[in-house]
Amino acid sequence: MKAQLILSDWTVFEGKSFWYEASTTWEVVFNTWMAWYPETLTDPSYKGQILTLTYPLVWNYGIPDFSQEDFFWLKKYFESDCIHMSGLIVSEYSENYNHFEAKESLADFLKSQKIPAITWIDTRALTKKLREHWVMLWKLIVWNDILDEKIKNPNIRCLCSEVSRKEIQIYWKWKKKICLVDMWVKNNIIRSLLSYDTQVTVVPNNYPFMDWSIEFDGLFISNWPWNPEKNKETITELKKAIKADKNIFWICLWNQLIALASWAKTYKLKYGHRWQNQPCKDLETWKCIITSQNHWYAIDNSSLPRTIEAWFKNINDDTNEWIKYKNKNIRSVQFHPESDPGPNDSDYLFENFVNSL
Repeated sequence: MKAQLILSDWTVFEGKSFWYEASTTWEVVFNTWMAWYPETLTDPSYKGQILTLTYPLVWNYGIPDFSQEDFFWLKKYFESDCIHMSGLIVSEYSENYNHFEAKESLADFLKSQKIPAITWIDTRALTKKLREHWVMLWKLIVWNDILDEKIKNPNIRCLCSEVSRKEIQIYWKWKKKICLVDMWVKNNIIRSLLSYDTQVTVVPNNYPFMDWSIEFDGLFISNWPWNPEKNKETITELKKAIKADKNIFWICLWNQLIALASWAKTYKLKYGHRWQNQPCKDLETWKCIITSQNHWYAIDNSSLPRTIEAWFKNINDDTNEWIKYKNKNIRSVQFHPESDPGPNDSDYLFENFVNSL
């Protein structure tokens, strides 16, 4: 069935809807990865977004068994229990798939979770427009459908509460105990921590983890790509944790939240970092690692207090990728060391964190 993408500036792209035919409205972003779409589709970081893929040759290896679990009872091939994005845009959808672990097509997977998708779109032209306008708000309308609803702007909502788990979950029981705050935690973060014989207690995003109701040796804050200033409750708890000299490791949004909790400033990037091949340099060793990233905001290095220093920087645009306290065991990283999708150059950071407890 025919479908349209209507931008907030009234630019129209026409294409074809495949399988689940419904209209939606949200923010549109792009990503340049060439594979790993089962992991990306279920990445909570894409809540409230319509994802555009720049690489045309995807979807040809199908979707693995969604019900299969790993050793830790987590979804084996996926990063959460459902698709979080609001829609998908591809250049050309492959009708046929072939992989020894494939159980269903992408179209069937999207239909089962009621996620609309559109193909035969000029994704190159679309991506160029998105790059120049940061992100844009869109309506995805299936032909003859009427969508009177106003375009939704996820930036004015605290979407974290909509995705974060509502109850405490405890994984494994070992000597070193980690409190993992679920902003939009990916399964591979939990796997990465558990692989070093730890007890991981996952708490909701607004949980008062500094009220001493749970015992932990280290505090780990999960990923979240939206505006960090929308998490005032968590920032308040983090200030308490910093004052109490807790061992803290933060990723993604938390690189910005730890800065805000320390009275530094953040700003929105012009193009954002949304791909799996971002080079970052260690300012201490001058070594380069390739990282996976998905964020729009960065720290203003000039606003950092004297107690904090930059550690990693992005080689492409010199933006801040890691900060650390000079006299505390508190560190935060902007990229995704847990990968899935992406390279595993930085997975050693989990081991460093556990060893520091």
